[in-house]
Amino acid sequence: MRVCVIGLGPIGNRHSRLYKENPLAELVGVCDILKDRADAAAKAFGVPAFYDAAKMLAALKPDLVSVATGGHEYGSDHYAPTMQALDAGCHVLCEKPICNEIDKAEAMVAKAREKGLCLGVDLNHRFTPAARLAKKWVTEGRLGHLLFVHMSMWIKNPNESSPWFQIKALHPHTVDVMRYFCGDIDAVQCFATKAPGRSIWTTAHFSMRFKNGVVGGLTGSYDIERGHPMERCEVAGTGGRFVLEDMWREATLYPAGNPEKTVYTNPVFGGFRDFEDTFRDRIGVFLKQVSQSAPPDQIDGSGADGLAAQKVLAAAIESIERGTVVHVS
Repeated sequence: MRVCVIGLGPIGNRHSRLYKENPLAELVGVCDILKDRADAAAKAFGVPAFYDAAKMLAALKPDLVSVATGGHEYGSDHYAPTMQALDAGCHVLCEKPICNEIDKAEAMVAKAREKGLCLGVDLNHRFTPAARLAKKWVTEGRLGHLLFVHMSMWIKNPNESSPWFQIKALHPHTVDVMRYFCGDIDAVQCFATKAPGRSIWTTAHFSMRFKNGVVGGLTGSYDIERGHPMERCEVAGTGGRFVLEDMWREATLYPAGNPEKTVYTNPVFGGFRDFEDTFRDRIGVFLKQVSQSAPPDQIDGSGADGLAAQKVLAAAIESIERGTVVHVS
């Protein structure tokens, strides 16, 4: 498939590099409104540079486009290039969050549905062997009737923009992981705090109720140094529980009434080497699904999944503002 990348910051360059190495893709062009970024990427990857997405789409007619633009709160610039690419007949893999404005995110999902095109979101934390194994345990019923989920993630990030930057930029991943294992979220109440010297809400805790009755908690922070595991997910039911450390390092199944546990540890040879492999896996899955003509509504980590996560985050922000439980629309 002919592939273009729009947005050439660090993540867009990563997308470009991974497309170059994937046999299902041919990177044919890159675009950024900042000329120096586009030119540098074009030189690095041996493809033409463009500074206007519409002109690139018209000239190169790609099959698939990655939208890795940034903007305010990391997600505000995804809407326009995604809509342009869909209107041009391209399948789109959009960086997370799909869009920080719910109405625009809904329009993106609706446009892809209208065009019959695949829209994916880079929810790369679910795209690992360990996460897939944990999902298999759930699907096979090895946890029994699901009861609760605990999720946490922390990344030291000194950057600040809006008061909601940490919630909007960090938690598309964590909410998606929770939904991946436990389904849709019905209601949320969120509390937030600020570390010394911070002007925005940099640490938050969410209490959640899922539509299937599962209850859950999520804690995230931009105030804790990286090191050791930075992400942990525990899901429990009447038949047992699992713990997933980071997105790919280790998954442990604890069967109820059985002291013998099952442990998956990322192998030294043939396993994930580093965090970039989560991107490699996610991009590879999207390329494979599109090349095999997967129905748009069966895309793993779809635009609809990205939209569902954003609605939970919007409800969490409303909960902080109102000091109450908010139902997810």
